[in-house]
Amino acid sequence: MPKLNSFRIREELIPDRGPQRIFGLATLINTFGNGLVVTAMTIYFTRVVHLSTEQVGVGLTVAGLVGLLAGVPMGHLADRRGPREVAQAALLVEAAVTICYVFIHGFAVFLIVASLEMLTISAVMAADGVLMRRVGGNENAAVPNVMRAIGNLGISVGALGCGVAVAIGTSEAYRSLIIVNTLTFLGAWAVLGRLPHYDPLPTPEGQDKPWIALADKPFVAYTVVNGVISMQFWVIMQPLPLWVILHTHAPRWIVPAFLIMNTVLAVLFQVRVGRNVDTVRRGGAALRRAGLIFLVSCSLIGLAAGIPGWIALLILIGAVVIHTVGELYYTAGSFALGFGLAPEHAQGQYQGLAGIGFGAGMAAAPVLMIGLVLSLGLAGWIGLGALFALCGLAAPAVARWGERTRPATAEPKTLETAAAAN
Repeated sequence: MPKLNSFRIREELIPDRGPQRIFGLATLINTFGNGLVVTAMTIYFTRVVHLSTEQVGVGLTVAGLVGLLAGVPMGHLADRRGPREVAQAALLVEAAVTICYVFIHGFAVFLIVASLEMLTISAVMAADGVLMRRVGGNENAAVPNVMRAIGNLGISVGALGCGVAVAIGTSEAYRSLIIVNTLTFLGAWAVLGRLPHYDPLPTPEGQDKPWIALADKPFVAYTVVNGVISMQFWVIMQPLPLWVILHTHAPRWIVPAFLIMNTVLAVLFQVRVGRNVDTVRRGGAALRRAGLIFLVSCSLIGLAAGIPGWIALLILIGAVVIHTVGELYYTAGSFALGFGLAPEHAQGQYQGLAGIGFGAGMAAAPVLMIGLVLSLGLAGWIGLGALFALCGLAAPAVARWGERTRPATAEPKTLETAAAAN
């Protein structure tokens, strides 16, 4: 892992003046709001709205599946009408939907609001993908990793506020988180208004087919591979805490520290790891490396059961650090492939399709990890790591396939040369 340099870290977390810095500020505001509610909403739904855990689980799964419907069409709209305008419109709708959580009572209303929220989240993600691509300029290879680091920083700061509200534990405290989160959407909307309008890019001859992303077989294959590996984001948040509490002798106080460790390391090192993953081919290699690293980290987590507490603690800390290194390579590789394989004029469509794979992985993760992995114990953890490793091993072949099937007039695309075409 690269060496730590505080001055360099500050430089990497502050984008260049102009559109990059504006987009970075909007990202920071939005992710701060996400951090405020990411761990509190389930508690709010059960303790304040008085839904059962089964209702919350089913509702969020259904909402996640509904949200997948918006990715490709909203991404296409961003390509053709302008990503800034689509992102701003989606943020306004998301603000209106989010504030409804303050007033919901009953499962039916919860399901409607959650589904509408997931539709707007998919729309924002697709439009943000196009914006990230357009504001990048000649530094497009680095910008996604910078924004990822900024996003981790925002979530970390927001999580501190979330912790305060959860410690207070009143219904007013939880509702205050929702209200502030709503205001962050309005803040991000206002900041994005300072970006210029980005006209649609011309469509090359022969590439004017509708829904071109859905017909791009290599990119569909990437979407599947990436969607499976993306489930690694849930490991530290969902099954690991339950594993520590129910199956190991490690001290319980380490559970919240795992997410802090993961987030801090991502903020410190994401940009430097991603700097060298700047082509489609290197993106495939990074995903392969990430998958193998996840096999090691998941296996170590499984080995922590049934051994003395201090040994389990050391093994789990090592596993989280190793897992985070894998996450750094996964993030860099997914950016390189996701942006590098997509044609300039249809980035929104392609990012929307990639978002479907990511969303499907997120919907499947709780069932797979809590329902299957934990029940199988060590074998489950090794199996989960093996699944990540197999998908990672497939990534270089998908990258080569994608390069071969790009338009013959274009050289194998790198993020930097693609940005120069703008």
